[in-house]
Amino acid sequence: MSYELSREHEEFRRVVRDFAEAEIAPLAAQWDREHRFPVEVVRRMGELGLFGLTAPEEYGGAGGDFTSLCVAIEELGRVDQSMGITLEAGVGLGINPILTFGSTEQKERWLPDLVAGRRLAGFGLTEPGAGSDAGATRTRAELDGEEWVLNGAKQFITNSGSALTSVVTATARTGTRADGRAEISAIMVPADTPGFVAEPAYDKLGWHASDTHPLTFVDARVPAGNLLGERGRGLAQFLATLDDGRVAIAALAVGCIQACLEMSLDYAGQRQTFGGPIGRKQGVAFQLADLEVMVRSARLLTYQAAAMKDAGAPAAQFKQAAAIAKLHATESAVSATRIATQIFGGYGFMEEYPVARFYRDAKILEIGEGTSEVQRMLIARGLGLPVE
Repeated sequence: MSYELSREHEEFRRVVRDFAEAEIAPLAAQWDREHRFPVEVVRRMGELGLFGLTAPEEYGGAGGDFTSLCVAIEELGRVDQSMGITLEAGVGLGINPILTFGSTEQKERWLPDLVAGRRLAGFGLTEPGAGSDAGATRTRAELDGEEWVLNGAKQFITNSGSALTSVVTATARTGTRADGRAEISAIMVPADTPGFVAEPAYDKLGWHASDTHPLTFVDARVPAGNLLGERGRGLAQFLATLDDGRVAIAALAVGCIQACLEMSLDYAGQRQTFGGPIGRKQGVAFQLADLEVMVRSARLLTYQAAAMKDAGAPAAQFKQAAAIAKLHATESAVSATRIATQIFGGYGFMEEYPVARFYRDAKILEIGEGTSEVQRMLIARGLGLPVE
């Protein structure tokens, strides 16, 4: 299977790069310092068509491929990881569950604004006591006549409490199966629902310009028709959604590694010690070589997985490729930021240099959309090992 980017993909990359360098890069450090979610720039991302890349034309999208979305996420992530995750979550976790599992009525109601970037949707899976163990969901939804009544809490939910947020799709226990296991369904909860509370935003290590909140549901009532997909299939739906998301997070990591390589190369050519640029020193040159290996290998694995998605590869094969890409790219990104910070020396520890921001932003890549441990478990299972 070929996974080289086409000429059209590379032309699109240039469009997104130009936008990112003109609209995001000059203000990214300020947003980071202020912990500010830049609503106006997110809207311009929508005007550029980034949120609608993979959506059908009937909902205002471009009807494009998954690879194009990964290119866009990589290029945004190259200048600001916060805006990269805003796009990744807005499409992969906000739009995709509705597009894949929603009814015609649900799609017609929610998708036009989401696809246009006028509004954002969240994906409520993680809970205080149910992180990687998503099946341990405690949020409950009881059917009362023609309404679902939700009670519970979610945490670490992206795009869940901004001025643009319109809806959060949340997993909840809706009953008990015959074998005693919880029946988990997905229910769409509009942001203006009484009893839906976006708690104060987190004070995070990184991704300061990304919108992230804990959520609380207190007798939040929504129509019975807000059930997304089949009752009792919510967990399976969300886990399938995460396969796509892992490749998209890998693309975000590729952008991070690329940024580290470019910043380090530039600095190594300018910084003078002992009568010459530090890039002439073997110790620094070898570190730069390692960054080049990291970005090439991460990019290849990421776009191979994206190509498999676009080609309709068997689900098991795609799941394995997604886990491999996510694991390698994100762990490489964390290593790349450490190397870049070391090359910058004392300046790398100063917030005036972007390398410090990338260093803080990178760690979450190994955690979100499935930790590195979860990826290793999935890969081992793909090898036929009965890993618990």
